[in-house]
Amino acid sequence: MTEKATSEAPTYGPEETTLESAKAPSTEPSGEVAASECPGEAQALTPQEPATQEPVPAAPTASKPAPPSEDVPSAPLLLAVEDVSDNSVTVSWEPPERLGRLGLQGYVLELCREGALEWVPVNARPMMVTQQTVRNLALGDKFFLRVAAVSSAGAGPPAVLEQPVHIQEVIEAPKIRVPRHLRQTYIRQVGETVNLQIPFQGSPKPQASWTHNGHALDSQRVNVRSGDQDSILFIRSAQRSDSGCYELTVCLEGLEARAAIDILVIEKPGPPSSIRLLDVWGCNAALEWTPPQDTGNTELLGYTVQKADKKTGQWFTVLERYHPTTCTISDLIVGNAYSFRVFSENLCGLSPSAAVTKELARIQKAGIIAKPKGFVERDFSEAPSFTQPLADHTSTPGYSTQLFCSVRASPKPKIIWMKNKMDIQGDPKYRALSEQGVCTLEIRKPSPFDSGVYTCKAINVLGEASVDCRLEVKGKVMRRVLPRTGE
Repeated sequence: MTEKATSEAPTYGPEETTLESAKAPSTEPSGEVAASECPGEAQALTPQEPATQEPVPAAPTASKPAPPSEDVPSAPLLLAVEDVSDNSVTVSWEPPERLGRLGLQGYVLELCREGALEWVPVNARPMMVTQQTVRNLALGDKFFLRVAAVSSAGAGPPAVLEQPVHIQEVIEAPKIRVPRHLRQTYIRQVGETVNLQIPFQGSPKPQASWTHNGHALDSQRVNVRSGDQDSILFIRSAQRSDSGCYELTVCLEGLEARAAIDILVIEKPGPPSSIRLLDVWGCNAALEWTPPQDTGNTELLGYTVQKADKKTGQWFTVLERYHPTTCTISDLIVGNAYSFRVFSENLCGLSPSAAVTKELARIQKAGIIAKPKGFVERDFSEAPSFTQPLADHTSTPGYSTQLFCSVRASPKPKIIWMKNKMDIQGDPKYRALSEQGVCTLEIRKPSPFDSGVYTCKAINVLGEASVDCRLEVKGKVMRRVLPRTGE
C-alpha cells in the first residue's frame, strides 16, 4: 500500500465534470452531501446521514439500493499533504481500518475548487496507491482534496483535508554570499573606484537595499544596480567620507538576509608637525619630532629619517619605518654640518613633504692634542745566512743545468760562485743571477769536465757565509763496432 501515482489536474467545465463523474466509479455513497466551502462538515458525513444544508455535487446516482455498511470500506486514514510546488501537489494517506467483506479495489482522489460545489475525480478509475501527485496546476489555485476507498460494493466515506491547498510560487529563503576578499576591511585610495559585486540567491526575485553607517546612500556619489542574482555598488571616485560600514539587506516575503562590508578609503599622511635638534656631541646628534595631524585615515607604519651634508646637499636615509618620535644619529663626520628631515609613512607611502630641522648639527673637531711617542728606528742589519742550501745535482752532457740557493742579509751581500775552490766569475760558460735573495748559477751545455764541487759565497760588511754541492755530469758510453768476419 505504499505505491505512488501521478495525475493531471482535471478540467472544471460543468459539462465535462458531469461526464467525467459518470465515467468514474462512485466516490461517495448515495445520500452523502458533497463538500463545499466547509470541508470539515463533509468529512463528518456518512452514507446513512444525508445532508440537508447544502446541495449535492454532481455525481452519478445509484439505481440500486445502498449496499450494507459491512460491504463498503471505511474512510482512509491520515490524509495529509506531502509536498506543494508552483504547479503540483502530492498527498498521501493510510489504508482504512475496515476494507469490507468484498475486498478493496482502490482509491479515488477528488478535487473541489474553493467556492465551488462540485467534486471532480482526479483519477477516472480506482488506483491501488496510497500517495498521489496532481500536476499541471495553475498559480493561485485554491482547492480541497478528498479520497475515498472503493470496493465492488461501492465507495466508502471520504477522508477530506481540513485546510485547502493553495498553489503559489515556491519561496526560496534569501541568502547572501559575500566574496572572500570582502570579508575583511576593503581598502582603497582616494580617487580610486569602488566596485562591489555581491551575489545573493532567493526565489522569487528578492528586493535588495543598501545603507551606509545605518543611513540611506548618497545617490549623487554612490550608484547601486540590483539584478536577480547580485547587487553592485559603484563609486566612481572614492573620498575619505565614503569610508564606513555598508550593509546589504535582501528581503523576500517577510524573510531577509544581511551582510556588512567595511570600506576604508585612505591617502598619504601629512608630515610630522614639528622637528627639533635636541643635542650634538661627538659624532652624534639627537632629534625629536611630533606625530602628524593627518595620518591619512589609517595607522602609520612609521617614520623615515634622512640626513644631508651641507657640502654636498644629498639626502641619505638613516632609519626606515622607525616608530618612536626620538632618535640618535651616529657616525657623523668630524668637521661637517648636517641637516635632518623626517617623513611619515602609511599604506599609501611616504608623506608628500617632510619636517626639516632649522638648525645645523655641526660636528666639531676635538680639542685634545695627540702626543705621539718618539719613533725608534729598528736596525735591520744582518750578516749573510743561507736559508736554502745548494743540493747535489746530476746532469746530462749537452743539456744546460742550474744550481739554486737562497740567502738573507742586510745590507745586500756580494755573491761569488766557485768551482773546486776557484772563482768562476767572468767565465762565459757560467751565468750567475741574484734576485730577491735567490741565487742561481746556470751551466751552459756541461760536459764531464764540468763535474766537481760548486760553492756559493755571500759577503757583506757584517760577515760571510757559503754553501757547497756536488755536480756530476755523466758521459756517454762509446761502443766499438767490430767488423764482421768474412768481410
